[in-house]
Amino acid sequence: MNRERIAPVASVAASISVQTGAALGATLFPLIGPLGVVAVRQAVAAAALLTIARPRWSGLTRRQLVPAALLGVVLVVMNLSLYSAVERIGLGLAVTLEFLGPLTVALASSRRKVDGMLALVAGLGVVLLTGTVPGIDLAGVLFGLVAAAAWAAYILLNQRVGVRLPGVQGTALASAVAAIITAPVLIGALARVPGEQLLMIVAIGAVVGVMSSAVPYSIDLMVLRVLRRETFAILQSVHPAAGAVAGLIVLGQVLTSAQLLGIALISGSNVVAIVLGRRSIAPAARLAAGA
Repeated sequence: MNRERIAPVASVAASISVQTGAALGATLFPLIGPLGVVAVRQAVAAAALLTIARPRWSGLTRRQLVPAALLGVVLVVMNLSLYSAVERIGLGLAVTLEFLGPLTVALASSRRKVDGMLALVAGLGVVLLTGTVPGIDLAGVLFGLVAAAAWAAYILLNQRVGVRLPGVQGTALASAVAAIITAPVLIGALARVPGEQLLMIVAIGAVVGVMSSAVPYSIDLMVLRVLRRETFAILQSVHPAAGAVAGLIVLGQVLTSAQLLGIALISGSNVVAIVLGRRSIAPAARLAAGA
């Protein structure tokens, strides 16, 4: 089957995997906190990806290492800020705010006058998400916005890493950097856990690491080699809905009608921005080709 046909399906599957893993990770907050969950997740992802990729360290150049290392830092910031937001405002809201990152990438890429209107629609979505919640935790909203900025950086850096390193080597190196950064936290968190709970934390952490990091990061890297960055951003529209469903099923977090409408407005703004952007590019491409 053509890789261009497989890529969208794989990207959607990765989105569902990420949000289900995030919901499972949230169940560990009472035991090791958001930072502890991030540390476990990155350790598992690094172990799995390094085993698969087996990068040749001696042959790596600075041009290859620097983007991978930066991606590792972005992974830590993105995951920590997201989990901190989830702890305060719930998975569905946190993921939707984080989704403003891909939306920004989409709007920046389409360069149309209508982009301003779409940005306003997305802003209305944010108001419906956060402004309709009495006493919402503002720190949680701020963490969600930080996660959004990190997600935008993740898309840009991941594409660059995918070009400079073969296979999943870039993802493996980035995960290794993230695991090194969070290793002290992991050691400290596990040292404080009672022995009878340690096995459960390790087991759930392993599942979270595979579902939320190892599998989706590898898929994203491969997909970004096949699809345009703008098309990839459209596919990320699945994340808010997947987060809301995972939050409901795994964590019992129910969203109001206004919040669901906010999710739809933010996701829809992203899709419209990309579709209009692609239409505006197509005529120029045909003229350049002499059609």
